Amino acid sequence: MQRKVLFLAVAVFVVFACVFAACGTDGSLKKVRLNEVTHSVFYAPLYAAINLGYFAEEGIELELTTGQGADKVMTAVLSGEADVGFMGPEASIYVYNEGQEDFAVNFIQLTQRDGSFLMAREPDPAFSWEKVRGKSIIGGRKGGVPLMTLEYVLKKHGLMPGRDVEVLTHIQFALMAGAFTGGEGDYVTLFEPVATELELAGAGHVVASVGRDSGEIPYTAFSARRSYLEQNRELMEKFTVAIYRGQIWVQEHSPEEIAKVIKPSFPDSDEAVLAKVAARYKEIDAWAATPHFSADAFERLQDVMELAGELSQRAPYAELVTNEFAEKALASVR
Repeated sequence: MQRKVLFLAVAVFVVFACVFAACGTDGSLKKVRLNEVTHSVFYAPLYAAINLGYFAEEGIELELTTGQGADKVMTAVLSGEADVGFMGPEASIYVYNEGQEDFAVNFIQLTQRDGSFLMAREPDPAFSWEKVRGKSIIGGRKGGVPLMTLEYVLKKHGLMPGRDVEVLTHIQFALMAGAFTGGEGDYVTLFEPVATELELAGAGHVVASVGRDSGEIPYTAFSARRSYLEQNRELMEKFTVAIYRGQIWVQEHSPEEIAKVIKPSFPDSDEAVLAKVAARYKEIDAWAATPHFSADAFERLQDVMELAGELSQRAPYAELVTNEFAEKALASVR
């Protein structure tokens, strides 16, 4: 009798283990190497999916690394050091236009606005973009979406970079905050939680949201080489389901709840700071509600790139975006 009870207990344990770990026939998770462009609360749906166990439930062991720049992430993807890249879709357009045969294809959109904030050295509740005239802004890497979006906003307000305002592009993305606190530039554009942390330290003050002023744009997306997507369709469908569940979760929960869930991904950040940051991103509607990447969004991105003088020729949406996995995720979740 005891042996039967023990056997039943073990059987139940195995069933539940497989359910919660989404184990395959050999009980193992399939590894996906993901390289993210930077580590920011701006990507809360991704960290929610990780920390809530959605990837594990889909049978995925996620190996996360940070590239610090879309150019570095794309290099990792094309070289095979990463399976999936998380970066601005502009990188895939550059690669395609360079004639790369096994180019990167975007298959999930995560954010729909610029996630950076313009910071000044002093508080300015009456800020207007006209105030940057004759000043300098640390703006990011030339050819990157953060810089192009900033320039798009400046031109929208009648300010021509290089003539009416100096935009500094020689400072690496990861060093922008340090350069600003060290005295370089009158303004800087920073992502969260760095912007809020600088505010708390009294080293800078958020005066504007670049994303609010730029309007909707497909700012960051997941992409992988065309060959990888073709060879790993089922795995990438599961990957997309995990992300979509993370998107749904952040849409349905408060900034305080989001902060609590993503805190393990930001162990050095105070939970109250994370909540404040999440509230900022919710306020500007930064996160895409689904993984679907529309043709209109893709063309709008190319409009911004053309206006910045960074696009030699427009790339075809049908080649560089697939919604195959997004559509399957939308059909299977809920």
